[in-house]
Amino acid sequence: MTVDQKHELLVVTGMSGAGRSTVGNALEDLGWYVVDNLPPQMLGPIADLFTMATSPLPKLAVIIDVRGGEFFAQLHDSLIALRGRVANQRLLFLDAQDGPLVKRFENVRRPHPLQGNGTILDGIHAERLALANLRDSADMILDTSELNVHQLSNRIADEFSLAHVSKLRVNVMSFGFKYGLPSDADHVADMRFLPNPFWNESLRPFNGEDQPVADYVLSQPGAEEFVKNYVAALIPVLRGYLTENKRYATIAIGCTGGKHRSVAVAKRIAAELERAALDISVSVKHRDLGKE
Repeated sequence: MTVDQKHELLVVTGMSGAGRSTVGNALEDLGWYVVDNLPPQMLGPIADLFTMATSPLPKLAVIIDVRGGEFFAQLHDSLIALRGRVANQRLLFLDAQDGPLVKRFENVRRPHPLQGNGTILDGIHAERLALANLRDSADMILDTSELNVHQLSNRIADEFSLAHVSKLRVNVMSFGFKYGLPSDADHVADMRFLPNPFWNESLRPFNGEDQPVADYVLSQPGAEEFVKNYVAALIPVLRGYLTENKRYATIAIGCTGGKHRSVAVAKRIAAELERAALDISVSVKHRDLGKE
């Protein structure tokens, strides 16, 4: 086994209050070696020590955030410099919407590290600006807005278990536009071009998981054509992700409320991707189903 195959470096960063401590604890439970609040300048030396080991080691996770002050500003450049030295390197960015972040800070009665003399929301906005480049370059963005600590730990276990097979995990997510775009989506498609089953009284009580609704949605003009062409467009993208060692991708399928059209089409797209000859695993999540 080569060094590159044996060792893996995961850098965890993101918004304060988005769950970095929970992720660090979950990774330790999974057997990772976790270093918290490491100055970015130490990434190179610690990665060198890690990859020089001759015996199998737990994988290394490093948590870096704005607590590093002026050192944190160098994280983006440090990661770029490290790309050529550690092949199996990933950047996990934890995000959440403003509302849940404010609520979390209020619950623990602690100030945001960047709010200064302003409000918690001022600190959150300042942090978003400071982290914009890191978010754009992340290998995986995880939105924790609607996850409690147990759900977040389970998500980390699903993705980063040491027994996990190294291939691309694709999450096909249905959502409702009226509840906002998923911030962790790699691709977004809009199903509002199809007739809404909500206006059919016999279908309104059901959702896209129910066969009558699925049959209705997928029988509409353009529905099957869209699924066929969209999956065909995704296949070369997913192959490219595999080549570039990207491990996780979210494909978001939206409609107005996330109950009928997006649910039916998301399930169909997931089924078609599972039939494709790709080294991927596919899961389906209905983000907003049950909110109405």
